[in-house]
Order: sequence, then structure tokens, then C-alpha cells
Amino acid sequence: MNRSDLVAELAARFGQLTQQDTEMAVTAILDAMHETLGRGHRIEIRGFGSFSVKRQAPRMGRNPRSGESVAIPEKRVTYFKPGKALRVDVNGGAGKG
Repeated sequence: MNRSDLVAELAARFGQLTQQDTEMAVTAILDAMHETLGRGHRIEIRGFGSFSVKRQAPRMGRNPRSGESVAIPEKRVTYFKPGKALRVDVNGGAGKG
């Protein structure tokens, strides 16, 4: 599912909302998440999961063509940890909860 699929799904589920209303709502939510993660804060959506920003330490890598060592600088990466309800749904109700 991509962004336009999400907008279409929400517009179909909530008949009182227009396509433009759902587009604005999805944009507002994603912009708020983007800004929050950009500041390094955590987002938790109960029953779905949490988004956080983790630090990836600097390391040495290799250029695949030449084989020479290359310094890879520190960076921040977005991390998603699914909630229990999502894990159970994805696994069809089976497995570790």
C-alpha cells in the first residue's frame, strides 16, 4: 500500500470525507511524524508500534570495486518496532506474542 492507496482506502471507509479531506489528513499526520523524528523524538502508536531514531556509529567499510577501506561517518537511522497486536496479526495469530 502506498500513500495514494491509503488516501483512497480512508475516503472509501469514511464516506463523509472527500478525497481532498483524506489527502490533507494523511499529509498532516505524516508531516507531524516527519518533524518529530527529525527532532530525534520517539513516536508510539498503541497497538501498532513505535518509531524511533537510533544512532549508527561510524565504521570502516570497503569499496566493492577497489577493495580499499572507506570511512563511513556516523548517521541517524529511523527504526520501527511493531506492537504486540500488529505482530500477532501479521503472524496470523500464531507464534510468539
